[in-house]
Amino acid sequence: MTDTISIGEFQFACGESLSNLELAYETYGEFTGDNAILICHALTGSAHVAGGRRTDTSGQASAWWDAVVGPGKAIDTTEYFVVCVNVPGSCYGSSGPASAAPDGEPYGTSFPAVTVADWTNAQRALLDELGVAQLSAVIGGSVGGMNAIDWAKRHPDQFDRLIAIATAPRLDPQCLALNAIARRAITTDPDWQDGEYYDSNRTPTDGLAIARQIGHVMYLSKESMTAKFGRRAAGRDARRDSFPVDPAASFFPYRDVESYLDYQAEKFVERFDANSYLYLTRAMDGYDLSAGFESDADALGAFEGEALCLSFTGDWHFTVEQSERIASALRTTNTPVAHHVVASDHGHDAFLVEPNNVGPPIAGFLENGIRATAVTDTVERESGEFAPVHTSLFS
Repeated sequence: MTDTISIGEFQFACGESLSNLELAYETYGEFTGDNAILICHALTGSAHVAGGRRTDTSGQASAWWDAVVGPGKAIDTTEYFVVCVNVPGSCYGSSGPASAAPDGEPYGTSFPAVTVADWTNAQRALLDELGVAQLSAVIGGSVGGMNAIDWAKRHPDQFDRLIAIATAPRLDPQCLALNAIARRAITTDPDWQDGEYYDSNRTPTDGLAIARQIGHVMYLSKESMTAKFGRRAAGRDARRDSFPVDPAASFFPYRDVESYLDYQAEKFVERFDANSYLYLTRAMDGYDLSAGFESDADALGAFEGEALCLSFTGDWHFTVEQSERIASALRTTNTPVAHHVVASDHGHDAFLVEPNNVGPPIAGFLENGIRATAVTDTVERESGEFAPVHTSLFS
């Protein structure tokens, strides 16, 4: 069950403050003083990491990492005390644009700009409220992985093991461009109304739907899309009325891939806030591990624990090479680090949908650090490609 706690006044990196920042969070397992793990969720994730389906509407309909977190699973909640915090700016219980401001009206776009650093600092404040001074590990995937490495940058002495999955020290220009187009889809929707749509009977559902469709294309690979959809026409029962279509559309098939994107968009706009999507993608775009330091290695120089980087060969959103930059920075500081590359055609979503590839290395690393590996790193071939490490190397 999701709980909410106030951490009081909070100053954001942009210089603005809220007098009362509320954070939604969930915990799993029992705290014994030295067994706490913080899990950082991805862009549109919630604090509801595990526990199957739920009936309330404060978070996602189903747990996003239920196959990895729980009793007897890779992150074993009979052994660890797991905490996940919904980040500021989101719409799953923590303060964000849709939340009520002191005047009782939704903040809308008057909500302060949020950064990954704000997420880290808010999580630290919540852990203080829970009486968790020291963490055993910080784990995150995608932009949650940026959040995790930011912990190693800002609070390097407060945890021992870092697991950064399908992430990067910063986004590349292609992903920055696609996120910009997604935001433009929202802000050019007439129903966005400069972000002040909460008291209106019109919300920017079309713009948010298109933004989400762009995201889904980023999360899949060419190989996975070919295998899943090909060029097939959608089934006879598929509806083509999600968006207005051009007159020529009736001559051409409504393809399976179009139907999938329309369905996913319809579901997403029912559960997410358009302004939150703007805020969170801005936070992701703005993150740069080296900000304030000479280099990525310099930013991570004070971290004295061990680290595991996981990446997926089919992921072009957060690539193997980007994960390797994190691992390389850690090697420069003589931090024990393993970069585990999973051979997968699935794309960026692999860290969510391939628990058999993700769970074993996480479990082994949590138990034994990089000693859990038969080799401590991937081997870069002369071609510049990375040789995948099979999960059986982790016991």
